[in-house]
Amino acid sequence: MDVTEPVLDHGSDCAKVSRVLSRIGDKWSVLVIMLLRRQPQRFNELKRGIGNISQRMLTLTLRNLERDGLVSRTVTPSIPPRVDYALTDLGHSLAEPVQALGAWAFQHLGHIDAAQARYDGGAEP
Repeated sequence: MDVTEPVLDHGSDCAKVSRVLSRIGDKWSVLVIMLLRRQPQRFNELKRGIGNISQRMLTLTLRNLERDGLVSRTVTPSIPPRVDYALTDLGHSLAEPVQALGAWAFQHLGHIDAAQARYDGGAEP
């Protein structure tokens, strides 16, 4: 696989990339992306799926993902209004590498735990 490194203006481009990576590397954003990759969901479905996220943090996460073009928000006029969140095409393109990273983490949990135990115990790696 031939991967060509992009040519970056190290000043402004790196700062932009850093902002994007900090957004998609945030644990709440990753969880929201993973939950939305199969189907759109309502706010409370997302909250239940994530579990220990506050309402405020989920709201901020969804707003930021929407601002970045990764999530769309659709309001259906009803009483009360129905609001659905879904991944955009850009969000779906991110879901695949996020899924791969999650699979890698699950596959290597034992190795990581062992390395941490060795390090914390002062043993040489």
